[in-house]
Amino acid sequence: MIISIGTSLTYNQFVLQQNFYHLFIKKCPELKYFDMKLIKHQIFYFPEAKIRLESLCELYCDTSINSSYFYGLSQSCQYIQKLIINNIDSKPNHGIAKLIEVQRNLKHFEWNDDIDYDYLTEDPYEKIFLALEKKADSLNYLRVYFQYIEGIDHILLQQILSKFYKLKILIIDDFFFFTEEQLEKLKLQVYNDLEILNIEWNKLNVISSIIENGGRSLKKILFRPYDIIECEYGSFNKNSLNFIRKIYENCPSIEYLSIPFSPSKEHFTEFEKLLKICKNLKSLLLVICNMDKIETIEEIYESGEILLKILIRSELINLKEIRFYDDFKFSLESLEEFLEKWFDKSKLSIFTSDSIYEEENYKNLINKYKRIGIIKDFKHSLLISEINYNFNIL
Repeated sequence: MIISIGTSLTYNQFVLQQNFYHLFIKKCPELKYFDMKLIKHQIFYFPEAKIRLESLCELYCDTSINSSYFYGLSQSCQYIQKLIINNIDSKPNHGIAKLIEVQRNLKHFEWNDDIDYDYLTEDPYEKIFLALEKKADSLNYLRVYFQYIEGIDHILLQQILSKFYKLKILIIDDFFFFTEEQLEKLKLQVYNDLEILNIEWNKLNVISSIIENGGRSLKKILFRPYDIIECEYGSFNKNSLNFIRKIYENCPSIEYLSIPFSPSKEHFTEFEKLLKICKNLKSLLLVICNMDKIETIEEIYESGEILLKILIRSELINLKEIRFYDDFKFSLESLEEFLEKWFDKSKLSIFTSDSIYEEENYKNLINKYKRIGIIKDFKHSLLISEINYNFNIL
């Protein structure tokens, strides 16, 4: 950002900035990174700009920038590898679509809605994502956040998602309704390179469909479990059981895993099978949810005891972190027995939202096993956001 000193005249500020950017483009041997949100000058008109801009690898922009700017960049910038767009304008930006269209090696694409409008008369997504679809041969990172906007159905991504067969990282932070036909297409698509899958506000069968033929390389399957459960309604028990099975059938390399399930005997049996097969697990985010009835406190403690025994029997030597909410409760005796039997395994970090760990007897137990070296870190927080996996882990 260039600030004019000694004058407040807009014209003088503009001329000073223009001269600076002209000099910068002239002296700069190559330009790798460009944040258009901070520059209002059409620098591609400078005599040396074409050569400098040919080397551009990363571009950050927003949709309020005039399409003509992107048309200008598209003449020179055809080897952008990382493109991040903040959508703040309600109108379609055909210049961005053109810029995407001319790219020859686009690998990383992010789209983030930040619109103040509740209703749109034109679809600002169609041309841009149809252009993106044509980059399936090179794209390996896709992150999308769409706001709910009246009049926009958000159905295009579901239609083209199965085309992006080279993805290594897929992040979708919004609800998308998938038809049975679209789910079948996801099941047929093989994502050989997919390593990180983070889908929020969707049913488990969407995630299960993606990993059915494309989970061999997956290392991280992350989501906020309560948001998933809220989307499930009456299908949670069936879909969660299927999800567990798809993990151990297709994801032998999984390291980080969000996993919600019912406290039924069948669910615990399948979960134990998962732990015995997926030996690379380093971190678990666990949620238990009984959709059939409200459990008594005794039943909740019983489920907690079953879980701890399963973890001990699993012999997960790489497991370093367990995250859980207050729907898992462990008696003092069960927790101590678990920690004693974990002695010859990796040091554990434990994150929980259960306030019982603020009680003195639990604090004393945790501190004891910290001193021994079995517990590496222990954190209690009432904020679910601090128990969930955060974006930094991606």
